Amino acid sequence: MTRTPKVVVAGGGIGGLTAGIALAKRGIDVQVFEQAPAIGEIGAGLTLSPNALKAYEGLGVRDAIEAIGFDAEWQVVRRWNDGAEVSRVNRSGYADIFGAPYISLHRADFVEVLAENLPDGILNLGTRAVGAESTAGGAVLRLDDGREIEADLVIGADGVRSAVRSSIMETTEPRFTGTVCFRGLVPFDEVADAVQTKDWMLYVGPERHVISYMVRRGDVVNFVAHVDTDSWLGESWTREADPSEILDVFEGWHEPLLKLLASSTTYYKWALYDRDPIPSWSRGNVTLLGDAAHAMPPFIGQGAGMSVEDAYAIAAAIDYTPGDIPAALARYEALRVGRANEMVARARAGRDKYHLKESWDPKPVGEQNRTGIAHDDIYHYDIREAADFGASAPAVG
Repeated sequence: MTRTPKVVVAGGGIGGLTAGIALAKRGIDVQVFEQAPAIGEIGAGLTLSPNALKAYEGLGVRDAIEAIGFDAEWQVVRRWNDGAEVSRVNRSGYADIFGAPYISLHRADFVEVLAENLPDGILNLGTRAVGAESTAGGAVLRLDDGREIEADLVIGADGVRSAVRSSIMETTEPRFTGTVCFRGLVPFDEVADAVQTKDWMLYVGPERHVISYMVRRGDVVNFVAHVDTDSWLGESWTREADPSEILDVFEGWHEPLLKLLASSTTYYKWALYDRDPIPSWSRGNVTLLGDAAHAMPPFIGQGAGMSVEDAYAIAAAIDYTPGDIPAALARYEALRVGRANEMVARARAGRDKYHLKESWDPKPVGEQNRTGIAHDDIYHYDIREAADFGASAPAVG
């Protein structure tokens, strides 16, 4: 009888927690180590597209995630100066078209749901990974408290500045994308007269764009303002900004949008980083997942989605050959590296599209052009089918 492998995961963000859930569902011995002392109010809004939610359906947590999110009826693109509609796509049928909706939610709520769906004793908080190494008998994860955790496999899900990645391969610093973001959160009732709708909204303009959408079941508006710049900043989510910064940058934009941008009580500012794609994520019995493997800018909304798909895939691959970790990693990379690297390239191209590098004055379009769905090939993808290697499906329920 094949021994159950032991897996340790560095990083308790979206990818790491999802990997913990996926591995535990398949009966694999897993431990997750996260440097934060608690699962708390970190970050702001994010979106989950249908491909990600289908993975969570396979893990039995889709309903819990959808319960804390918001499913907008329309996706609307507007011109920066006068708010004229450039396009409008109906999202209400996404569940029928793609097998799941496209939702927006608060990251803190999301991470809390994931943590709650981990079996007791798996998540270890307040402990940071500082490195990893493949060994003759498996692998070891090194922690900042001096401990060395031995396992059959170490998964680095510790973000764009991954300590696991740096310890197993030569790597350059993350690449500054040339874009800085401002984020804010505003209760919808406080800006209803200006916003007027709970639609997902994108304003496009010269060298900048603003996305707004609802979180916390439609009670709060999350906005993210992206600006091209040569300035360098750290990528921390906790660097506060003065409201005058964002208002100065967007002077002359559509007045209702400016009212929204002026309404947050706290503003956060950070730079966006990514990494150049690499052909392999594994060295011996150590591998990478999510941003540690393929950090990408947010311009196609797939950073979280790719991490979720990775997590589902690595668990399925190990379940198929639990006694042969190298074979499982080969199968994992064959399935994931090409798709994830393609998403990095498409996300990079999205920046110029949103920031009007080709046209500084987008024209409003007629009703006949308001039905196209961008990135539909991404949303049709179903990791449950792609990662069906013939092993037993995870027990859901």
